[in-house]
Amino acid sequence: MIKKLYILFAFFFVVAAASAQSFEGKISYQNKYKSKLPNVTDEQFNAMMGTTQDYFIKGSQYKINTNGTFFQWQIYIPKDNKLYNKIANSEALLWIDASTNSDELIKVETKKNAVVVLGHSCDEITLHCKSGVQRYYYSTKLKVDPKPFANLKYENFYEYISRAQALPLKMSIETPQFILESIATEVKPMSLDAKLFTLPEGTKLEKSPY
Repeated sequence: MIKKLYILFAFFFVVAAASAQSFEGKISYQNKYKSKLPNVTDEQFNAMMGTTQDYFIKGSQYKINTNGTFFQWQIYIPKDNKLYNKIANSEALLWIDASTNSDELIKVETKKNAVVVLGHSCDEITLHCKSGVQRYYYSTKLKVDPKPFANLKYENFYEYISRAQALPLKMSIETPQFILESIATEVKPMSLDAKLFTLPEGTKLEKSPY
């Protein structure tokens, strides 16, 4: 189950302006989980993973902060091609090799002008995967160059970004454990300090067991 929770955060970190110049700043999302497990309630999933997430993006680097009691933050460092996760019950950061992908893409479907989010008309792309169905809604005005992320294959990220070439402003992720509905509430350009995307000094690192 924990692995499935981690994979959600491989998808939320790139956005570009309509001019195709890379966006730098913060994107905020509101999340809502619906549990499929008899021993975990909706409220427990929401508390563990967080109902709000802020994504700080600079180039191909990103950091996620959440209000979750279990999942706290994540950093993607392109030169390492690793995802570093901070969870509440581990002193070490748990890293994942972003070039690995244990999932399998079965079918892709698309739909034009599916929803409107923050005033943007969004197309829909649906990935039918071995792990479940993933629906992403994105605006073609918020473009991203997928080439810098060709090695970020973890849980089908590159499969999505290479097709959409844009940030998802709304997501519906269904797995055997839960359904996640996520929607962007703010896109705020700002200049970010590169130090935001570095690991805390002296932090212990361990390969994620999940």
